Amino acid sequence: MKINVKTIFISLISKYSDNEILKTDYWKEIEQSYSHKSRKYHNLIHLENMILELEEVKDKISDYDSILFSIFYHDIIYKATSKDNEEKSAEIAKIRLEKLNIPNEKIAKIYNQILATKSHKKSEDSDTNFLLDADLAILSQDWKIYENYTQQIRKEYSIYPDFIYKPGRKKVLIHFFRI
Repeated sequence: MKINVKTIFISLISKYSDNEILKTDYWKEIEQSYSHKSRKYHNLIHLENMILELEEVKDKISDYDSILFSIFYHDIIYKATSKDNEEKSAEIAKIRLEKLNIPNEKIAKIYNQILATKSHKKSEDSDTNFLLDADLAILSQDWKIYENYTQQIRKEYSIYPDFIYKPGRKKVLIHFFRI
């Protein structure tokens, strides 16, 4: 199944604002960020796959709009050499969503969901757990899809030589296995 992430994003924002300039500017920012040449996995296809994963459980999610905003903004900042991508992404989301006059409690939820994608630890909030599961759903795909993912991730982290990358990647996968 194929979906149009731009259409979903514009429709989502339209629930909160009729400002066409903001809609266009916000989409351009997302599209440019997720289409950067360094993005081999954390790109628009990743967002599309997360949304598709959640379509199956949409009726169990209490605040689907917040999860959608969290998906669109969770990796808006993504640099392989940075340790604060999630914090920076959450800050951008907060600033953008405040301009849309989204209620503060909803912004706080989105902010915290984005931060949760850093550790992927189980949350007391079930919506956050759905988001985290969708973010890591690639790890449970069939071998061919997973193998492609591993190649894409390696390209994103190509700045690191194997002797640094492989132990670091192993540590990340062990962490995901234990959560």
